[in-house]
Amino acid sequence: MKILGIESSCDETAAAIIEDGQKVLSNVVVSQIDIHAEYGGVIPEIAARSHIEAINPVIKKAFTDANETPESIDAIAVTHTPGLVGSLLVGTLAARTLAILYNKPFYPTHHLKSHIYANWLSGSNPEFPLLAAVVSGGHTQIIYMKHHNHFEIIGSTRDDAIGECFDKVAKILGLPYPGGPNIAKEALTGNPDKYQLPIPKVDALDFSFSGIKTAVLRAVQKDLNLPITTPSHELKNHLSKQQVSDFAASFQQTAIKILIKKLQKAAKEYPAKSILLAGGVSANSMLRDELHKAFDKSHQVYVPDFKYSTDNGAMVASAAYYSIQSGQKATDPYSLDISPRSIIS
Repeated sequence: MKILGIESSCDETAAAIIEDGQKVLSNVVVSQIDIHAEYGGVIPEIAARSHIEAINPVIKKAFTDANETPESIDAIAVTHTPGLVGSLLVGTLAARTLAILYNKPFYPTHHLKSHIYANWLSGSNPEFPLLAAVVSGGHTQIIYMKHHNHFEIIGSTRDDAIGECFDKVAKILGLPYPGGPNIAKEALTGNPDKYQLPIPKVDALDFSFSGIKTAVLRAVQKDLNLPITTPSHELKNHLSKQQVSDFAASFQQTAIKILIKKLQKAAKEYPAKSILLAGGVSANSMLRDELHKAFDKSHQVYVPDFKYSTDNGAMVASAAYYSIQSGQKATDPYSLDISPRSIIS
């Protein structure tokens, strides 16, 4: 079964053709990072306009790279939730149009579900039951799966997502957007034990990251001997390069420690054979290393290839394939509606 997957939930315009949920025939991604870096974050209106410009060329290239045509594929899948309203509308409209024109079965797909299924690309087969840590700019969740198409949220952030916290700390340190890769880069030359940051006490398997952001802000102000009334955007003018590296390393270590500890707690409470990482923050090399250190002796550990960690169409097509195998029925493309917020189910 060959499925065209289309993704446009935020700031990547992507399309891919996947065979049987695992074999990647093509994977095309056009990123808007350079556009939004100027503003320090994603501007929804600009994102939507950029998707409009890119969507048709991206889909065309996905077919060309795979040596396929709209007539030769078996189904079309698209991200319809959650995401930015304007961005979702562009991708879903393109997918619906193709499904109607070529009379293809149509499968709307949840964005977070797709990130989890990035772990099946390129031939991996995680065993069930499993625990998946979904970590991105907008989400931080631990999801328990007994089998395909079963998603039980057992832990979630009560405030900021881990990726959002990376972005906010990066702003405090004067690092450009996106914060995650830039903090990771600075942390390579920093001392992760230089600054002791608090680990929030949150009940059960939930997370809280907003306090760490504030703790970094106060620690920077204290280290610079500046009053707490000093605006965060002015701090970068006083920080040395080594201070930036040390704060980046200390923050990164603390954030990852929080995530790993919660996963370890979840693994004690829920029987699992596999531990998965999913979402944009899964590209963080330190997080990958710490996950392996924590679970290699007790579980099968899976992390997506770096090219599938961030938003892409391949993961959408893979998620749709396994949903189809689990009995999901096609949706009428005329009736599909998007949803900027929704819970994975």
